[in-house]
Amino acid sequence: MIGALAGDIIGSVYEHQPIKTTDFPLFQAASRFTDDSVLSVAVASAILDGTPYAEAVRELGRRYPNAGYGGSFIQWLAADDAGPYHSWGNGAAMRVSPVGFAFQDEADVLAQAKATADITHNHPEGIKGAQATALAVFMARTGADKTTIRDTLTEQFDYDLTRTLDDIRPHYSFDVSCQGSVQEAIIAFLESDSYEDAVRKAVSLGGDSDTQACIAGGIADAFYGVPETIQTEVKQRLTADLRAITDAFCQRYR
Repeated sequence: MIGALAGDIIGSVYEHQPIKTTDFPLFQAASRFTDDSVLSVAVASAILDGTPYAEAVRELGRRYPNAGYGGSFIQWLAADDAGPYHSWGNGAAMRVSPVGFAFQDEADVLAQAKATADITHNHPEGIKGAQATALAVFMARTGADKTTIRDTLTEQFDYDLTRTLDDIRPHYSFDVSCQGSVQEAIIAFLESDSYEDAVRKAVSLGGDSDTQACIAGGIADAFYGVPETIQTEVKQRLTADLRAITDAFCQRYR
């Protein structure tokens, strides 16, 4: 899971200043965790404690009101009785990586990914984005090769993963929808040769950089692992409570 947080932190400085290159400093003074990390950790906390996803997301999300949430999510976060709001945004995919690490078979992964999405992002595309991301993490973690991952996600979710980053990058722009960003993040992983390369490629698309690097980073973590130097940079940027939950989750599920 720490790979998802690293992707978020690395991509954070480019969210509103997109770049189209993989040549950039991996960590900068302004690199910070955003809502992607907070909500990923909240999902991890729910899994660790058996807490309902909505409860865990609200509890931790409210500790970090300025993490960069979208407007509809802010309203949901503030109301104890708010239900899902039919979102197709990539927030469903950005927070789901812990599911792919924690559960032990495909059916459970898909069911739990849907459950994490349903609390807010219950649009079919929101659910699809969460399930595709979680399944990619699960398959990468359990030894599937990239061809198998590509073919499975294509068949189950009707994603077009035959495109290349060189095809996508020149015309790609900021897109917060699952349907317009999750496939591209997965392709960044599929074309990579290391954890760092996957994150750099995701950022280089010039889109919703922190979220796409978070998604690609979670899958790449499961496939390659995360270098200790990057893990150290991440932990230095997390608050004590986020770091404690992250450490506990990684210890249990790695």
